[in-house]
Amino acid sequence: MNQNIKHAIIKGETSLGIELGSTRIKAVLIDRNFSIIASSSYEWENQLIDGYWTYSLDQMIYGLQEAYRQLKLDVENKYEITLQRIGSMGCSAMMQGYIALDKAGDLLVPFRTWRNATTKTAASELTEKFQFKVPQRWSIAHLYQAILDNEEHVNHIDYITTLSGYIHWRLTGKRALGVCDASGMFPIDESTKQFNEGMLAIFDDLTAGKNYGWNIKEILPKVNAAGEHAGYLHQAGALLLDPSGNLKAGIPLCPPEGDAGTGMVATNSVQKRTGNVSAGTSIFAMLVLEKNLSSVYPEIDIINTPEGSPVAMVLANNCSSDINAWVSLFSEFSQAMGLNADTSQIFNILFNKAMEADADGGGLLSYGYYSAENITGFAKGRPLFVRSAESRFNLANFMRMHLFSAFAALRIGIDILTEKEHLNIDCILAHGGMFKIPKVGQKMCAASLNVPVSVMPTASEGGAWGMAVLACFLINKEQHETLASYLANKIFKNVQGKKLYADNEDLNGFTLYMERYKKGLVIQQAAVDHFVENRKH
Repeated sequence: MNQNIKHAIIKGETSLGIELGSTRIKAVLIDRNFSIIASSSYEWENQLIDGYWTYSLDQMIYGLQEAYRQLKLDVENKYEITLQRIGSMGCSAMMQGYIALDKAGDLLVPFRTWRNATTKTAASELTEKFQFKVPQRWSIAHLYQAILDNEEHVNHIDYITTLSGYIHWRLTGKRALGVCDASGMFPIDESTKQFNEGMLAIFDDLTAGKNYGWNIKEILPKVNAAGEHAGYLHQAGALLLDPSGNLKAGIPLCPPEGDAGTGMVATNSVQKRTGNVSAGTSIFAMLVLEKNLSSVYPEIDIINTPEGSPVAMVLANNCSSDINAWVSLFSEFSQAMGLNADTSQIFNILFNKAMEADADGGGLLSYGYYSAENITGFAKGRPLFVRSAESRFNLANFMRMHLFSAFAALRIGIDILTEKEHLNIDCILAHGGMFKIPKVGQKMCAASLNVPVSVMPTASEGGAWGMAVLACFLINKEQHETLASYLANKIFKNVQGKKLYADNEDLNGFTLYMERYKKGLVIQQAAVDHFVENRKH
């Protein structure tokens, strides 16, 4: 047992990061050297209910409590002490979406996640009015669509926020949000690091005469940059997180952030000219800009770093879900054969098989569209696998095809930045579940995006670790120290990512696959138009 760590836990010289991702709620406790003391996770899934992707509030709170309970148990097992004091903490979650609360703090409609593509009219109109890209996923698009649809709940709104902002409010009573997560609600002004005042005024003009009893600024959270205090854990929040009553109130919280922001932190990608890609249920690439883009592009979102710098973000709604479904099928087959292979072993075998494949995936084609795909313009998802009689249908090609497909929509957006905006991308830092197996996801990503890809040793720690680092920054930063310098000089100074370049054969193979992918979009549209789900749940 490390006695130094034990004393750090007793004295509260720790930081806790909690992240509510799309498939897991994860908690990570770190020391002042940013090393992980304990961690835990709780798996959950979204549900399609009444036409909206959502998570139940009860499961949200239960999962939060279970993740903390397991973390606390991990501490007890390793260090023989009960976790009571924590130096600082913060919570992050999947960005965007829509949580609307009334004056009593009750949910007015079920949580509408980023995965919903139900706000096309609102997003289009706001983009035109603002002259700034407003994606369908953004909170303001959900609100404005509800207004256009005359939804009754709009009359009773007292507060709208994101998932991380909601959890933060439950823990502290504060209506706060980190600037990165806030930039997925409403456009941010880089100079003030606050919501854009001119666009707030435009929105109020659009809703003038509705007599809602609120204006847009009143119902949005307060925006905080990294390093600013965003409240303290109150007694009710401590009991919410740890119903046993062991956890002490009074812990300072940093601004709640989105998974994009914690991904930037985990990969040291908050400085201008840096970039990263996160691949999990969805996939997104983020490039910190030196100057504003020359045009508004439907495929490119503009968000901000946790310090407020503008970021070009390409987000595809679908990435690993279809791969996970096929791995589950292979796992079921393994069990039927009496082999009972562990899931991680199956992932390892299947991913490495892709390294043996034909460069283009053997003429196979797939679309892992479990939900709508904004990059290619699909309002509904239909996972699809297509081959011809001449295709080389074997396991290696099957897996390479799925890995290429996971990156294909993202490549369309990246091409806009490189070809139309002439952005030079020297290297992208990668993180997320797709990169857990050494080299495979990294190599497929490099071939798919035509850019060298580095995976940092910290990448597998994910957003919860990045959130814990932001919490640590809150209480340990020096006066006037920026987050960028804190990361560069105190965390990543001696940390080197393993850079991998795609070879010409893989690059040419992906080019062939991408041609097939683009031409086959009409097949995907036919599946959306004509395949009807008749199974009763």
